[in-house]
Amino acid sequence: MKKIMYLFVFSMFVFGSISAQEKPVENKENKQNVFDKGGDVAKMVLAEQKFFAMDYKGALDIYKDVLSGKPSDANVIFHIAECYYELKQLKEARENAEKSRSIDPKANVYNSLLLGKLYQLEDMKDEALVEYNAFKANAGSNKKIEESEVDKYILQVNTAKELMANPIDVVVENMGDVINSEFEDKAPMVSADGKTLIFTSQRHGKSSALNPDDGMYFEDIYISRWDTLKKTWGDAELIPGSLNTEGQDAATSISPDGKQIFLFKNDIEAESRGGDVYVSRLSSSGKWGAPKSMGKPINTTFAELGACISPDGKTLYFVSERQGSLGNADIWMVKRKTRTEWEKPVNLGDVVNTTEDDAGIFLAPDGKTLFFTSKGHNSMGGYDIFKTVNEGGKWSTPVNLGYPINTIYNDFCFSLSVDAKTGYIASNRKGGLGGRDVYKVDLTNYMVLEKDMKKKVDGGPVMAILKGDVFDAGAGAGMEAEIVVYDETGATKVGSTNSSEGSGEYFLTLLAGKTYMVKIDVKGFKAVEEKVEIKAAAEGATTIVKHYLLYKK
Repeated sequence: MKKIMYLFVFSMFVFGSISAQEKPVENKENKQNVFDKGGDVAKMVLAEQKFFAMDYKGALDIYKDVLSGKPSDANVIFHIAECYYELKQLKEARENAEKSRSIDPKANVYNSLLLGKLYQLEDMKDEALVEYNAFKANAGSNKKIEESEVDKYILQVNTAKELMANPIDVVVENMGDVINSEFEDKAPMVSADGKTLIFTSQRHGKSSALNPDDGMYFEDIYISRWDTLKKTWGDAELIPGSLNTEGQDAATSISPDGKQIFLFKNDIEAESRGGDVYVSRLSSSGKWGAPKSMGKPINTTFAELGACISPDGKTLYFVSERQGSLGNADIWMVKRKTRTEWEKPVNLGDVVNTTEDDAGIFLAPDGKTLFFTSKGHNSMGGYDIFKTVNEGGKWSTPVNLGYPINTIYNDFCFSLSVDAKTGYIASNRKGGLGGRDVYKVDLTNYMVLEKDMKKKVDGGPVMAILKGDVFDAGAGAGMEAEIVVYDETGATKVGSTNSSEGSGEYFLTLLAGKTYMVKIDVKGFKAVEEKVEIKAAAEGATTIVKHYLLYKK
């Protein structure tokens, strides 16, 4: 079974290591009886073994020991730089890589590759290109092995140069210690009305235990609520209810109506050993219920890494490593068959998915624009945020959201309020409180739901929320019913959804500034038909609440 580190759950770095696959294969005869020779040769072999086993600290200690006896060995200094890189101690990595080059530029050809990555992370774009091209020129017999990877880095640098030379008109603001901590804070997801923000954090929370995989606290889910009077977000707190446990708990989305949270959980007692999609529902008491597995066909024995649902509740998008994926993790979609059953999942295809990981999904309130995280398209470096639009059943070529939403660092998990004026992302860019932080994006002058994403003279279309309850008038209780919305003439269907069994709640997103015909026709009840005008609110999300009473015939 394939394994990856999930974007929301685990920390990821910008670039891969200079791994065993990237390095030339040494002649085994040269290593024959190497341990019999003792001394530095044996230590170097042992250090290399530890490095490939990802024991970078152990490898570093051995390399330092060897260096103490030969302080000017450029090759050993390179290996020390390599260890520091993997340990994310970039200052020390750069100092040693540059020292190695100053002593002997030809000591190890991979030093140019390492320096290219380090310069790229420092936004030294021209210097990075020099090193990448030097590596390509000097790689010799390993050129074919490395060329595609190095070309990818070169493309990233050139993309960064282009996008940073043409920044988009947005303001990206760190949300400060009201939301963020010195630890990893990630996967911000906002409800359609813009009043509920959830995210995942590795700060000290429900569990005081440390994860043995990364030495950090286990993840928990946090919530912040919008204060309409102060017009600020309230202090983040552990989400109430049964979502958080003593182990890893990671939210991947909140439904547009704010009533469901989709999670990634790795239950060792379940069939899957890579993780499954779970859902938690909000009770009338304001607490979140214990997560329940989405089951088949959404979950499989492979890893399913998170999901989000369409505003009408009829389509689920999710990330999976199942067979049929183009890369490690692909984006899939599945249509609802009944209230509890789903049709066969469909891969979004190679227009959207790549051979890299494609995840971090969010479906916009318009129900057709999908935002996702990937480094497989034209990324500036590491993971960037892209958008694709479903028009006539076909997904458009993904578009990079641009700088400064995206940077040369890792930028994840874009979400958007219904008025499309405010977005939220997670990023490990410089200037944060620690690890990844949650950022707010002012989109007033950047219309991400428009094809060209340019501000319109008339302000452009605005999405609105139509919600309410459907009641059985005789029983005095909520009931399940299909709510169908037509244009003003009643001739063209523009949307539909079903109210929830028991509560009778329904939720739809529609274009503001229009009049619609709402129809409810349930067998055994008198049909309901009503015109509803939706005017765009002067500020904030446009929300129209309509309750319907159904009488038996």
